[in-house]
Amino acid sequence: MSAAPALKKALVYGLVLAGVIAVVGGVIGWFIDGWVGVTSALIGTAMSAVFVAITAGSILLAGRTSKAGMLSPAFFGIVMGAWLVKFIAFLVLVFVLRDQPFVNPAVLFWTIVVAVIGSLAVDLIAVSRARVPYVSDVRMPGDTDPRDRSA
Repeated sequence: MSAAPALKKALVYGLVLAGVIAVVGGVIGWFIDGWVGVTSALIGTAMSAVFVAITAGSILLAGRTSKAGMLSPAFFGIVMGAWLVKFIAFLVLVFVLRDQPFVNPAVLFWTIVVAVIGSLAVDLIAVSRARVPYVSDVRMPGDTDPRDRSA
């Protein structure tokens, strides 16, 4: 068993959260700065949704490619590489968008903050509700061993 169902659930919850943040942030952004506020909220929501997808996707990819699990250097490399890509992309986007006339920095900032906190909550809910076994190869009393041919 793997954590893939929990990650897929977290991804779905994250995308639903992004939709809610886009609508609510867009409405609040409209009242703060008109279409510039709406655009800022949508950009912040899109950034957060892409980053959530990169996180879940990297863990799913790492789980499939590294057979040794989370202790594998391949797993660690894929997840940390994705984190580094997200970090660099975030910095580039912040520096590119900060002086743009179609962006309200305050609306963009608060949309990203709400999305990050919301995605952490969504991940917590998805993982805590997941039914992932701790162990997989345990024989219970009365179970027959499939390798035992005398039974």
